[in-house]
Amino acid sequence: MIAGLILAAGESSRMGTPKATLAYRGRTFLELIVKTLREGGLERIVVVLGHQAEEIQQQVKIELVQVVINPDYRSGQTASLQAGLRALVGDDPEGVVLCLVDHPAVSAETVRRIAASFEQCGAPVVIPTYKGRRGHPVLVGRQLFDELLALTREAGADSVVRKYRPVTKFVEVEDEGVIIDVDDPEGYRRLVHSPPTET
Repeated sequence: MIAGLILAAGESSRMGTPKATLAYRGRTFLELIVKTLREGGLERIVVVLGHQAEEIQQQVKIELVQVVINPDYRSGQTASLQAGLRALVGDDPEGVVLCLVDHPAVSAETVRRIAASFEQCGAPVVIPTYKGRRGHPVLVGRQLFDELLALTREAGADSVVRKYRPVTKFVEVEDEGVIIDVDDPEGYRRLVHSPPTET
């Protein structure tokens, strides 16, 4: 089984409002990413919330996912990643697709592609690329779980992922959404007014 993990616990300070609740393609970012993972073939999905978790749960319709609240969200993304992984390891997934809530434009086909590539080649890390640029979501195999769970709060998941760069599988996709990161109001405006083509 490959599971999905969506990190949506941050303060969205540059955006000024929780990114999880922003509207895109008729849904909120968080609703859209859950839908994308489901259509991409993932049934087990965990969402990690932190900042304004209660408000997000009231505004966002997410069903059939496990919501994990990370009270330590201010210490950074690593704490949220670890909270989500701990919720999943009991299911013994072969891998986890790590999604960031500020990457809402990824297609379900991309999720299917990276999952299929992982199952075929067994690489410990699978990363989609668009025109040669590395993007998200990143699929990590279970052999990385212990190292990710052992990270200090100051260390990022990239410090583990980079160790596996020589054996990482890069999958070129026709999906500009993998490199679109919505960090601030200007980025959101560009996304809404010049959306990538769905594939």
